[in-house]
Amino acid sequence: MNERQSKLLAAIIEQFIETALPVGSQHIFSSGKFHISGATVRNEMRLLGEEGYLMQPHVSAGRIPTAKGYRMYINSLEPTRYVKEVEAKFTTLREQYFERKDQERVYEAVALLSHMMPNIAFATVPHKHRLYYLGLAETLRQPDFMENPKLITGVAEVLEEHLADVLSSLTIDDTIRYYVGEEHILPQLQSCSMIITSYTVRGEQGVIGILGPMRMDYGYNHVALQMVASLLQE
Repeated sequence: MNERQSKLLAAIIEQFIETALPVGSQHIFSSGKFHISGATVRNEMRLLGEEGYLMQPHVSAGRIPTAKGYRMYINSLEPTRYVKEVEAKFTTLREQYFERKDQERVYEAVALLSHMMPNIAFATVPHKHRLYYLGLAETLRQPDFMENPKLITGVAEVLEEHLADVLSSLTIDDTIRYYVGEEHILPQLQSCSMIITSYTVRGEQGVIGILGPMRMDYGYNHVALQMVASLLQE
């Protein structure tokens, strides 16, 4: 993939994240971000589709990203450009949801994270071998889930029955790791993405993360998770 195609893919993904609607070549051309002809935009989008980074849900529709497209986007992501946006919400919500009571820090961190974005925030709780999560209702109102009732059932099942066990089987450290689409080892989550990292409280390690549709805002969520996880290390 050349640099222009990489930038074009990023523009399509970011537009899709914002609108949840297939992105047409005319929108990209009229944005003024690319000094190329409409025909060139169409050709590049066709090539990205042939290479598996985009798909066309309907014959006359625009394109939407595939899991392969999201993974390429993540690999070249620069989360630092989201810091100011995240900090503004983080600073406001921290005082409301994170009082730093030692025995409740994990629950407060999940509450804080869930109010920073429209996805599911979760964490494993040391000593209890259980998963605590918030934000399911907000996440299920996303169009990605409203159009797919089976996905709703699958996500709820995973949260209630499987995710804690899966997380305990993974090698997780303080690096932020992504699981996108079919990269999931759970079939119920193959239309979703998950971002996770570790935290340590009183010498015990746990996992904190975000679960949502593949259309999640990866840059923003990366920084939000990083900031909230850092609170648990203080």
